[in-house]
Amino acid sequence: MAIAYDFDALEAVASTETQKRQVEMVRRLGVNATAKELQITRRSLQLTLARLVGLTARRGLSAHHDMTHAVPAQYEVRGVSTLYGPDGKVSQQWVKSRLRDDDAARAMREAIEEMAAEYRGTAKPVKAPARSMAGLLSVYPMGDPHIGCYAWAAEAGEDFDVEIARQDLLSAAARLVDVAPASERALICNLGDFFHADSLSQMTKSGHKLDVDTRWPRVLRLGCQLMVDLITLALRKHAKVEVINAIGNHDDHSSIMLSAFLEAWFHAEPRVHVHPTTSKFHYVEFGRCLIGVTHGDTVKHLALGELMASDRPEAWGRTLHRYWYTGHIHHTSKTELRGAVVESFRTLAAKDAWHAAQGYRSGRDMYAIVLDAEHGEVERHRCDIRQVR
Repeated sequence: MAIAYDFDALEAVASTETQKRQVEMVRRLGVNATAKELQITRRSLQLTLARLVGLTARRGLSAHHDMTHAVPAQYEVRGVSTLYGPDGKVSQQWVKSRLRDDDAARAMREAIEEMAAEYRGTAKPVKAPARSMAGLLSVYPMGDPHIGCYAWAAEAGEDFDVEIARQDLLSAAARLVDVAPASERALICNLGDFFHADSLSQMTKSGHKLDVDTRWPRVLRLGCQLMVDLITLALRKHAKVEVINAIGNHDDHSSIMLSAFLEAWFHAEPRVHVHPTTSKFHYVEFGRCLIGVTHGDTVKHLALGELMASDRPEAWGRTLHRYWYTGHIHHTSKTELRGAVVESFRTLAAKDAWHAAQGYRSGRDMYAIVLDAEHGEVERHRCDIRQVR
């Protein structure tokens, strides 16, 4: 049985150009014809419409149920009581509303699902390199990219925004991929704080206001596309590409959504494996090497060796070369523990006004680290920010 949509209400709550276009086309053509015309699945279109129907109800718009009085955008309907007269028409109606709860995780999940549905099936597998070296692993650690951070040169010493961040990261990665050996495996390590802000509030979870470039939904979209470009770049050089997105203190939720988006985007690419972002700690075993990845905001460096041995006792016993790659502190730090080496990496991102005022002046660079399956780290290549400007 076909669903009777209240298109006026759906148009009122549609917030993106994609949503608006889909509602308009379904009004004219129907669900099946619209899905065929847009080359998307009928199921993904129905999911989008279902989310919009849910939004209209929360806003107090459902003509089929005599709900015709919308509440303000920052409110949601808590309950509706309707009194009908003898003729069956509405005599009186009480609409109870309340301020909406901050449900950033749900909003991001819906945004990612819609973005993935829009592009699912359009990403074509990249041609694999003709030759690759099975005994090597190329690791590309990205220290705190802070996509979406905004800096004004007059305050912070240098301009920075989402477009500059994108160009810097792509240029540095291209340079490093070019000089790295054609190893069979590559590991892209996003060490956390990939996104500068985690929601529309543009605040950290501790309540500090952040300087964010333009609108957060735009930053989210451009950040996701940036990671797609970085992975595609690596696929041209390496036969297999693994991706880790560590949870940072700036992007508790959006780091999880980033992995979900990338997994959906590359679902038809067998050469890409996106590690699920379900824990603060990630582990990758390669020959006699064991790699741990975490942002570095919850455990002190001196405890990471014990943590690795506790979390992966069997892998610890099999391996000889053990490394932790972390971010968070924005400067270089390397500590050799009993059985493992812990290293923190700089960021390519510029300082925002707060960090500039606090006196932070760390350098900005990115590395490619090459591990031999038997001998551990055998080479590394560094790209300074000034080399790509």
